[in-house]
Amino acid sequence: MAQRGIEVSYETIRCWTRKFIRLFAQNILQSRTKQTACWSLDEMVVKIGCKHMFFWRAVDDEGGGLDMLVQKWRNKAAALKLLRKLLKNQGVHPETTATDKLASYRAAAEVIGLRDRHRPGGMHANNRAENSDLAIRRRERKQQKFKSQGSAQSFLATYTAVYDAFNVQRHLIRRSILRLFRTEARRTWAMATAAV
Repeated sequence: MAQRGIEVSYETIRCWTRKFIRLFAQNILQSRTKQTACWSLDEMVVKIGCKHMFFWRAVDDEGGGLDMLVQKWRNKAAALKLLRKLLKNQGVHPETTATDKLASYRAAAEVIGLRDRHRPGGMHANNRAENSDLAIRRRERKQQKFKSQGSAQSFLATYTAVYDAFNVQRHLIRRSILRLFRTEARRTWAMATAAV
């Protein structure tokens, strides 16, 4: 906008973002390559409106976000809701689901029929999911906590998709490969925003 000489207020940009970001995130998720069938599940506590709630998250073995859910409880019903949502949206049954030792995962996996694929481990079993929470913690601090469960759910769902598209792990790859990954991320973003 600035390059084209158009002046826009911050409030206008915020309104555009609220209106279009969900569509952008859906387009990014559709353009992604097929996720693997090895899932890592984790939950973390977030403070929303002075109440503690639980952010349930699932990632594949590459660290890409599969789905997320903000719930008031850390029980079997919440774990079951996440697993059902995953099975519906991913369209593939997992080969393995790595979790921490929370009993809610085991009970939910029994109900759905994934008990034989459930791998409850120790501290390091679901490191992919644990590490994927770090970016969300940083964003939570910048926003000075979330205000409501609905706004946290919608923000985190879109933020995860956009973050995964641009998170290229630059410290693990050579500079020439990094340029290719960044070009691909920009191309994905251009395609996602052009379709809207």
